[in-house]
Amino acid sequence: MSDRVIDPDMQAGDSTLDLSLRPGHLDDDEFINQERVKEQLRIAIDAARHRGETLDHVLLHGAAGLGKTTLANIISNEMGVRIRTTAGPAIERQGDLAAIATNMRPGDVFFIDEIHRLNRIVEEVLYPVMEDFSLDVVIGKGPAARTMRLSLPPFTIIGATTRVALLTAPLRDRFGLVFRLDFYDVDAMAQIVERSARVLQVPIEESGALEIARRARRTPRVANRLLKRVRDYAQVRAGGSITVAVARDALEMLEVDEEGLDGVDRLILKTILTKFGGGPVGLDTISAAVGEETETIQDVYEPYLIQLGYLQPTRQGRLATPLAAQHLGVPHPNEKISELPPQDRLF
Repeated sequence: MSDRVIDPDMQAGDSTLDLSLRPGHLDDDEFINQERVKEQLRIAIDAARHRGETLDHVLLHGAAGLGKTTLANIISNEMGVRIRTTAGPAIERQGDLAAIATNMRPGDVFFIDEIHRLNRIVEEVLYPVMEDFSLDVVIGKGPAARTMRLSLPPFTIIGATTRVALLTAPLRDRFGLVFRLDFYDVDAMAQIVERSARVLQVPIEESGALEIARRARRTPRVANRLLKRVRDYAQVRAGGSITVAVARDALEMLEVDEEGLDGVDRLILKTILTKFGGGPVGLDTISAAVGEETETIQDVYEPYLIQLGYLQPTRQGRLATPLAAQHLGVPHPNEKISELPPQDRLF
């Protein structure tokens, strides 16, 4: 078993299961929590369908694993249209965007994950697509080159990002519906675990689901990944049923502690505390010290550590707080961290 239970890269053997666990509609018994987002989406979808119009462009932002891709697929299901999916880095040239846009049908959904990583030249071509459903194509080269404008059928662009601050203002302003997905509370996480267990046909006690939920970092993707690993343990060591004791034993084997921290989380905090005097230390330095990519640390690990109060980003770098030292059971090299001037804090 790997201790990287929140690895952002989906394992090949889990891909089919991950898709099967995704809700398909906005019903409360399928897509759990995020009530504010669901209510606003219901109104927008119902209004668009009633008028026979295309849904306005949608921007979804929030930490990794909170359901942005799931919501994009739900929107296409609720609208009864096709969805075309790609990622920002995959659209390298204007021609890539043109090939996709010219094949869209009226009302279709074009989902762009990691939209903050779009090439700037491609982004500028996207502006008239979003505003006027038209695409400017350059034909020829040199002095003989000319521009031809193609008319496109109206369709919905859904962008998803974990770093909304990196979006340019012109792109962000072209989205009519902007939703921020929040972390889930423990009760909602327990409902998600129980629903996923029913889909997987795994017997689970309420207390077992709650134990997994408590350690799932308030993130559905992590909860489903933990559930699948606990299911494996239960099948091999405990007759297939997940009780609170089985869940606890399996999660301890996975090195997921009571706060949901795994080996990489603890390594990041311990590195800052023991090698860099508690900080501040730059993100690139942390990345080199722990052997993780900078974006992975920033997008996957940091949000939850900041939520717990274990990590504090400042203009000088990252600081590990006394709470982190207390959780790890190590002394904090600088107990005055809590006295950091407000102007030096990022949050």
